[in-house]
Amino acid sequence: MTLNSAVTPGASESSANRHAVSSAAVPLVFDAVGQSFAVPGGTHEVLREVTFTAEPGEIISVIGSSGCGKSTLLRAAAGLNRITAGTVRIGEKAVTGLDPRVAIGFQEPRLLPWRTVADNVALGLPQGTKKAEGEATVTRLLSLVGLSEYADHRPKEISGGMAQRVSLARALARTPGVLLLDEPFGALDALTRINMQDLLLDVHRQDPTTILLVTHDVEEALYLSDRVIVLGKDTPEGPATIQRIVTVDRAHPRDRADAEITALRSELLAELGVEEIAA
Repeated sequence: MTLNSAVTPGASESSANRHAVSSAAVPLVFDAVGQSFAVPGGTHEVLREVTFTAEPGEIISVIGSSGCGKSTLLRAAAGLNRITAGTVRIGEKAVTGLDPRVAIGFQEPRLLPWRTVADNVALGLPQGTKKAEGEATVTRLLSLVGLSEYADHRPKEISGGMAQRVSLARALARTPGVLLLDEPFGALDALTRINMQDLLLDVHRQDPTTILLVTHDVEEALYLSDRVIVLGKDTPEGPATIQRIVTVDRAHPRDRADAEITALRSELLAELGVEEIAA
């Protein structure tokens, strides 16, 4: 197998067909998306001509330097920002606001401290879910993320890694067609972050929804993703565009020490202006 890079927007056949696909999974399409914001004296263009498709069941990571529009891109997919150019589509439907087929996971777990772990997961259930069905879903998800025995605990009684697992289970409670993750493991220690990455892949194997992940961690992006989108600016004050799309042609589970992935990590870090310190 080889690692390939391209700037074409479509998914490679290998990445699109690599996973069994959940019946709920849908494509996430960015078509010439631009985003500008009003500032004193005019407008500030953040994104320009962003075009790519996350195929059903595909995992795509977005990397780039701070302030290049990664989270802006994610918010556009979530319907939290009104884009100023182009179209974002979930399946065949243009995004014009919050979509019940989309779930979001944040860097902070954002759990309600007065509710139990099970009750926090239940908050993600679709409105109108029958009680028995909801309880069964929560039980299944807690088992999936390894927290069955903590169902009745409060957030203050569990670790940060456990809280992040609760957050992931809550996001999956609605059986989303698209899962958006904004630096979901960024606040965790290194060992817990590695465990959470493996957990995400385990969950995805069992319920392979479409995932768009924003991360600052190049190694994380290469370990998790079918493709990695590199956002960047041609000039310091200019808008971010897609600089490169990298296809990671490796089946999961991956070897974190894979020589070609390690070489690509160094290459991407250099592109992002990060100098590696020799061991």
